[in-house]
Amino acid sequence: MQIQTENRTTFPRPFRALGCAECRNAKVLGFDFTMAFQLILDVPQQRPFAYEALVRGTRGEGAREVLERVNENNRYRFDQACRVKAIEQATQLGLLDIPDCLLSINFLPNAVYRAETCIRATLEAATRFGFPQERVMFEVTEGEQIHDADHLKRIFAEYNKQGFTTAIDDFGAGYSGLNLLAEFQPDILKLDMALTRGIDRDAVRQAIVAGIVLVAQRLGIRIVAEGIETAGERDALLDLGVRYMQGYFFARPQIDRLCLP
Repeated sequence: MQIQTENRTTFPRPFRALGCAECRNAKVLGFDFTMAFQLILDVPQQRPFAYEALVRGTRGEGAREVLERVNENNRYRFDQACRVKAIEQATQLGLLDIPDCLLSINFLPNAVYRAETCIRATLEAATRFGFPQERVMFEVTEGEQIHDADHLKRIFAEYNKQGFTTAIDDFGAGYSGLNLLAEFQPDILKLDMALTRGIDRDAVRQAIVAGIVLVAQRLGIRIVAEGIETAGERDALLDLGVRYMQGYFFARPQIDRLCLP
């Protein structure tokens, strides 16, 4: 994540908060999409820790095809629509029937102008579908360029104030991971697959992850390892003290269902 610190955040045009019903209207956005859900597993307990909502086309197209239709004119509407759709579909699929399980939603920090205003559609959707706010986790990807680090800090502060869980996704994928962590501390760090892939056969990756685990423990941050594809990777990460994992070894993203371990 590239951070450009400025004295203030400016945006190209005014905005107004969207309501839950408006965010669910595909005609307002200009195109429709759906969500696939991927399991994040508490490995020692063998129970779901969370499900991440991932954008898909209505015919199962990958996220890239959907995201190619997002531009500066519809970025804010798309970000809001993703939140509402994720909450709505997760509720319909029975996520709330799984004790203490979180719903993880990716958000676009550059689409959030004022966190206290932009969160309204999320709060409205949570109320509409009876989804507890404390069971929503917001992820910001480290690959998302941030123009103002203070702006992201304000977003996370507001989300924490509202009772949401916060996470940095793809941690370790960019060049500013530790700098970003020094600026603010989320509830969860999600280790990028570049660090976890083949970790059982790579002493360097094991040393790096061990260091991140130590830092996270001292800061009271939980770690999720992404991209797990083999039993060897799983076991190596368990040995390093990582208990929450996500990847094809456990479950692939699924549309219209929540995979259980």
